[in-house]
Amino acid sequence: MKIFIGFIIVLSTTFATKAQPVKLQQHSGTPIVSILPAAYQTEVYLPLLKDKRVGVFANQTSNVGHQHLVDTLKNLKVQITKAFGPEHGFRGKADAGEKVDNYIDSATGIPIVSLYGKKRKPTAQDLADVDILLFDIQDVGTRFYTFISSLQEFIESAIEFDKPIIILDRPNPNGFYVDGPILDTNYKSFVGMQPIPIVYGMTIGEYAKMLLGEKMLQWKYIKKQDNNVSLGEILGFEEERKNFKLTVIKCKNYTHKSKYILPIKPSPNLPDMATIYWYASTCFFEGTVLSEGRGTDHPFCIFGHPLLPNNLFSFTPSSRDGAKEPKLKDKVCYGWNLFESNTNVLKSIDNKIQLKYLLDAYHLFPDKANFFIKPKSNKPTDFFFNKLAGNGILMEQIIAGKSETEIRNSWQPGIEAFKKIRKKYLLYPDFE
Repeated sequence: MKIFIGFIIVLSTTFATKAQPVKLQQHSGTPIVSILPAAYQTEVYLPLLKDKRVGVFANQTSNVGHQHLVDTLKNLKVQITKAFGPEHGFRGKADAGEKVDNYIDSATGIPIVSLYGKKRKPTAQDLADVDILLFDIQDVGTRFYTFISSLQEFIESAIEFDKPIIILDRPNPNGFYVDGPILDTNYKSFVGMQPIPIVYGMTIGEYAKMLLGEKMLQWKYIKKQDNNVSLGEILGFEEERKNFKLTVIKCKNYTHKSKYILPIKPSPNLPDMATIYWYASTCFFEGTVLSEGRGTDHPFCIFGHPLLPNNLFSFTPSSRDGAKEPKLKDKVCYGWNLFESNTNVLKSIDNKIQLKYLLDAYHLFPDKANFFIKPKSNKPTDFFFNKLAGNGILMEQIIAGKSETEIRNSWQPGIEAFKKIRKKYLLYPDFE
């Protein structure tokens, strides 16, 4: 397989309206063409923003070179009236799940509206001074990473309040495979809103097209007797949306065979590519009593518990930026360390979710009745592990002692059905 590695290109401080791709080296030394995220292609989308009041959904990954997209657009005389921030905030410094209030951004003077927590969608008041919406967030390609849930609710607000929306697409660092159980909508939550596998192999632009094309958005259907249904009626409105339109600005030189190296960590606890690759396999530990490695140098690559055998790798989670109160804080834990350098992990990654460590941890844990974090209700739909898995079956399979092969085989019919849907919305050459 030919491997492409995308790096962010350093632009001059003048930020010309067209970013020039440069020739880069992959780790083997072979020259390649760089992958260019859509945000760099200002010549394509600036005309769409001309004379418009713009509302931007962004975070610390929304960069053009070494400068934030918002600063870039302001330098290009784009009128930004509002910015919106997802989980971890507009500047990406908040802990997972931490509440972030609205505030004025000190660097730009722009009002920042937090869309994480109780408020997850822009309101009519938020959008009163906005003509067009712009979405630019670096996703990591896993269902339980909440940015695609934020994307869905942002699009729903664009439709509800009849605003056009532009998505500046970015490469998916896990876009080279599809794997995992399909979410059962009885287990729907903000860490999984749609019946898709854990690793869905789509960019945010492709995913947005699927949300619309497959009518996945959270609106009631209204049918006419003649079956002539307008967009407004499909989405539950009495009148057609006059202004809403979804526009996706594509990346350059990206395919679903690419291994794209993120230039900026997408959130505080995904600090490197090893973590980003392992995240789909080890995020399950968040639903167990084990530490998932928050409070260490390599979250999701390091995981364990004080009750596991003390001949395993040892570590002690501690308070730090992005993990002020990590699970099992200041307690010596025993478990695993899967961290590898970027070069090594590129060579060793496997195109599938790894269940070995989850199964091994359950097998070795002495108090199996309390391995999974229990909700007060004890309802299967309320277990956080099941919300991450997207169903109650995986927990039952683990408890029953099913092998990794048996579990993975149970996923295959759903994966194959999803792949057929996914194919309809791809903007880039596929991995198969």
